[in-house]
Amino acid sequence: MADDWPRSAPAPLIHARLRAAPEDFVVEEQMPFTPAGAGEHLWLKISKRGLNTDRAAQILAKAAGVARRDVSYAGMKDRHAVTVQWFSLHLPGRTPEISALPPGLEVLEAVRHTRKLRIGALAGNRFTIVLRECTGDREATTRRIEELRVRGVPNYFGEQRFGREGGNLERARAMFSGADTSGDRKLRGIYLSAARSWLFNEVLARRVADGTWDRMLEGDVMILNGSRSFFVPEAIDETLLRRLGEGDIHPSGPLWGRGELPTQGRVRDLEQAIAAEHSGFATGLEAAGLEQERRALRVIPKEIEAEWFDAATLRLRFSLPAGTYATAVLRELADYRTEDHAGGGSG
Repeated sequence: MADDWPRSAPAPLIHARLRAAPEDFVVEEQMPFTPAGAGEHLWLKISKRGLNTDRAAQILAKAAGVARRDVSYAGMKDRHAVTVQWFSLHLPGRTPEISALPPGLEVLEAVRHTRKLRIGALAGNRFTIVLRECTGDREATTRRIEELRVRGVPNYFGEQRFGREGGNLERARAMFSGADTSGDRKLRGIYLSAARSWLFNEVLARRVADGTWDRMLEGDVMILNGSRSFFVPEAIDETLLRRLGEGDIHPSGPLWGRGELPTQGRVRDLEQAIAAEHSGFATGLEAAGLEQERRALRVIPKEIEAEWFDAATLRLRFSLPAGTYATAVLRELADYRTEDHAGGGSG
């Protein structure tokens, strides 16, 4: 599925194996603030291996003697990885001994805070990824990494957003058609997100194909780096082009919902055409009550580092904003294969 969307560069320069072991995909959350040190919520910095985030939350709830609803986190993390992330437990007036945790789950830090963690309350994630069994042009790959440092990559949603073999999209279609009336609120949110992400990726794919994903077009809506705030330029001038080149602003694509598109001209025509091609998703999202929002078409990895351990092993380190995917970076560098699971490291 993800391979159907075009890359910004020529074909990947190396072939590689990803996630040969969980330690080959390490993710650490970067928080935008420091917990207060007091309050009725106990924040736990957790290292986990071989567990998804929801399962880790269930285990922590049982260990602390609280209901699952009293455990919160900022972002979902992959099971097939080593991840360091924060959880909050609503524990007014008591601090339980959380010790009998299963292998693969460890408390690294505990601190009090006045509020619980909420989804999306992240500055970003820091990735350390090892690609093994690499074959291809090492020098050209290193040069491309340097290009990504400046130009960035297309900000595709990762394949896990759509479920195994696109199952979340099929369930979204069933939900919108009325065939699926299960009413599970959590699953409904997953299916809505899948449909919305698909429409965005389709728009982005067209912009990548015509080479405008990182350019400012007349009628574009520009989004501020690291923010959901956007604006519609009255005209493209040297100041805006400089800010675009510096990564301060990015062209954006639609997160579909009710309301009028803020884009104009041929940019709006493209976005409306994609919505018409996938009208079941577009109308379903509108009927579900979601509002039009925007997402950057590109993401620029920060503090990117690359080290060849040997001729066939490449380690990459980089940081990405919350809600973006490591696979968006990897697919621009390598044609990689994984074990029998999906993942991409967002949160």
